Amino acid sequence: MARFRRKSCVTLIALVLLVLVITVVLKALTPEDSPFTSHGDVELFLERQNDPDVQRSNNNKPDDTKMSDANKSDKDAELQAALRRFPPPNYYLHVFYYTWFGSPKFDGKYIHWDHPQLPHWDFKVAQGYPQGRHSPPDDIGANFYPSLGAYSSRDPSVIEAHMQQLRTAAIGVIAVSWYPPNMKDDNGEPTDDIVPLLLEVAHKYHIKVAFHIEPYQGRDEVNMFTNVKYIIEKYGEHPAFFKYRTNTGKLLPLFYVYDSYLMNSEQWAKLLKHTESTSIRDTPYDGIFVALLVEEKHKRDILTAGFDGVYTYFATNGFSYGSTQRNWATIKAFCEDNNLIFIPSVGPGYIDTSIRPWNFQNTRNRINGKYYETSLSAALEARPDFISITSFNEWHEGTQIEMAIPKTSQTVYLDYLPNKPTIYLEITRKWAAIFGGERRRWQE
Repeated sequence: MARFRRKSCVTLIALVLLVLVITVVLKALTPEDSPFTSHGDVELFLERQNDPDVQRSNNNKPDDTKMSDANKSDKDAELQAALRRFPPPNYYLHVFYYTWFGSPKFDGKYIHWDHPQLPHWDFKVAQGYPQGRHSPPDDIGANFYPSLGAYSSRDPSVIEAHMQQLRTAAIGVIAVSWYPPNMKDDNGEPTDDIVPLLLEVAHKYHIKVAFHIEPYQGRDEVNMFTNVKYIIEKYGEHPAFFKYRTNTGKLLPLFYVYDSYLMNSEQWAKLLKHTESTSIRDTPYDGIFVALLVEEKHKRDILTAGFDGVYTYFATNGFSYGSTQRNWATIKAFCEDNNLIFIPSVGPGYIDTSIRPWNFQNTRNRINGKYYETSLSAALEARPDFISITSFNEWHEGTQIEMAIPKTSQTVYLDYLPNKPTIYLEITRKWAAIFGGERRRWQE
């Protein structure tokens, strides 16, 4: 009997030990190999497998994934550190931006840098000046030379550099020169396909994008509606797409309309007046439409047409009624009386003799930044709703604030010496802060 008890005890102990060993083995298998994964875990796994980012990462080797994540993390950290160094963007400060430049690497040829020298309209005068095309990269259609060289507007690294310069200047909004798809200016190629990349990089740097609608061939009230609809449907939901809250509380996109006077006020009224059956007003494609004010008589036309505001564009003080700084107080009063937005345009100077060799009378010397500061001061005195800058990179007309460098070649170039290449970005940054302070004071 005692022997039987001992045998039973040994058997029981062996059984307990066997159970313990099996339990330990199963526990060790559970994290990766166990069939007892919860239903929730399976759902999470399936969701992650359907995530495009996970699918992409699963195609990488484990080491590649770790390196990729580390690189992304480093780049994000670099960007955040850079953003902290920049001044905050002023969304009431806009700059006209051009995407029409091309280079052989990205476009198969130079575009716009090879701009022709335009003949004077008087044949006799024209005979006294050179004609023909410029020959990049050393000979470009500009009086200054960009620090980025004869670049392509499609180059992601160029767009990145531009956004960094814009943030250095505290500019919040770029007004991109825009032609409808498959349409172009006289010396360029279609550029609408650049807009998606521009929006993406702008968003990274907390910069907004508005549209500066050019006088494309055949522009009228019907295709303007179609093209505004296209812009809003294609780009309107992007976080970098600029919208402004009006006095009535509506959040609307803002459109600059270049050479708006080329269409008569009756045509514009069909698009912009609430009373017209073909009006864009109170549709999903409504916006803030800003007309170019050139001559004094255009004021009444702009009012009759149903525009929401005016801008002056030209960087040459005295070139037009609108661009003459002593008229800005009067224009502002007119806008206030008629519930219009006033956006004076300021610039660092003007010189276009590389493409219009006969046009010396419209040259405005930069005077090492003094011309620009005088323009900015005059704009502020008018207490504008926004200030626009002509331009970030209209190199042909020498109005750029983009960085330029001294260049030695057979073509003689101007430069920003004795100042740094960033001088006009720094001046802009200074006045962006002043403008921000003044706006707060006006609202008190």
